[in-house]
Amino acid sequence: MVSSDQRRRQLARQKFERQRQRREEARRKARRRNAVIAAALAVVVAAGATAYAVSAIGGDDGPDPAAQPPAASESPAPSESSSPEPKLAVDTKADYTMKLATDRGDIAIAMQAAKTPRTVNSFQHLAGKKFFDGTPCHRLTTEGIFVLQCGDPTGDGSGGPGYNIPDENLASLGKPGKDGKALFKAGTVAMANTGQPDSGGSQFFLVYKDTKLPPQYTPFGTMDAAGLKAVRKIAEAGTADGQSDGAPKTPVTVEKATVSKG
Repeated sequence: MVSSDQRRRQLARQKFERQRQRREEARRKARRRNAVIAAALAVVVAAGATAYAVSAIGGDDGPDPAAQPPAASESPAPSESSSPEPKLAVDTKADYTMKLATDRGDIAIAMQAAKTPRTVNSFQHLAGKKFFDGTPCHRLTTEGIFVLQCGDPTGDGSGGPGYNIPDENLASLGKPGKDGKALFKAGTVAMANTGQPDSGGSQFFLVYKDTKLPPQYTPFGTMDAAGLKAVRKIAEAGTADGQSDGAPKTPVTVEKATVSKG
């Protein structure tokens, strides 16, 4: 018999597959469109308008993968959540600590419920359900942005709790620069999302080096010195395939997650 948690994960996986197929179809259409544009530009070049052609096709045909923000592609849209957000049960005036006991060292994360009450509440709820126990940190980026991403029970970026939590504490990031980005300092822990407002789930990222990102990722905690050192050591080994964005070469498993008050 399939449990409710298994069913939620199955539904989340099915939704991710539909999203992946739509993205792939969009990429195919974009490639066809670019091919037509390239052919037209070739005619312009042949006619002697080389400068125009170069200016029109300069750069990649897509964003640099290393600069892609921390995504949680599984998270349902707020109107599509398959289960309700847990009822607020934390002391909104208290400090909390989330401890991630990993096979690469312990990471303690200080959280302030006054600034991110619903985020802290969600982590306390999920940790109490052992949601994170035995899950991998599935993504490491070493160029453009510098984060280790965790919190996905499937281990491939497609898993979540079946509900969304709202963005919180974004004002603390300050006014973005001319590039539209804010500084996430080393040691910051923030929520991944789908790129849409209020679309956080269970995935989060650990910033091990100062990183600039759009100011749309809830900063909810700060790693202790030992935790930051452990994440930096993982980052030093790079990714499994040697690229700047992928699964860490040094596998990381959250063996147990706990949230305590004070």
